[in-house]
Amino acid sequence: MARTSSTETAIKNMLIPLVQAIGRSGKLIYLLIFLIVGFFAYQFFTKKSNTTTIEYDTNLIQVQIKNVGKLVVTEGHFAEVLTYKDRKETYIPGLSFDKKALVIINADVTIGFDLSKVTYDIDEKNKIVTITNIPKEEIKISPDFKYYNTESSTFNEFTGDDYNKINKIARANLLKKIEKSTLKTNAQNRLLSELSKMLIVTNSLGWTLSYKGNVVKNDKDLELKIIN
Repeated sequence: MARTSSTETAIKNMLIPLVQAIGRSGKLIYLLIFLIVGFFAYQFFTKKSNTTTIEYDTNLIQVQIKNVGKLVVTEGHFAEVLTYKDRKETYIPGLSFDKKALVIINADVTIGFDLSKVTYDIDEKNKIVTITNIPKEEIKISPDFKYYNTESSTFNEFTGDDYNKINKIARANLLKKIEKSTLKTNAQNRLLSELSKMLIVTNSLGWTLSYKGNVVKNDKDLELKIIN
């Protein structure tokens, strides 16, 4: 009987460590499963957070571009003095019929950029905003003509064609003055000021602004690419 009791005790002493080991292994398995589930859950929620951030950045950029999309107008005033002459020759040597006029033109000029026509592409994967089109300036000239010392003859009177010629010549001369003036430069500076807001937003969000196949890093890059 004592021998049986010793045998049982010996068996118990062998089984207890085995049960404890199995118990510890079970806990390790549960811990391993928990870690695996936790890892995939972290990956899932992290990925979703990145997507949400990109969508937020994209929406913010689109709103900023929409705010930029307005009409930028620079105004100026120019004056032109024009002497218009026209001669109608005859078959008689030395005989002609002349007409002439002194014309003073005061013109209000506006140079505008319709920024609602700016087009762009957004590459969400690479975080790049590419400006695909910036509209050309729109020059509007509103002239006021005053005629002085008008002279003509019965055989060579002023007609609608003469006024059209004067209008065309005056406009061409005014355009040359506009090109030489600071009005166009001022208009371009206002354009750059508006577009630089896009650069500020993209840079602050860690995105890249591109135009004409080149990365725009600062206002100077933007100025060179637009003017050229």
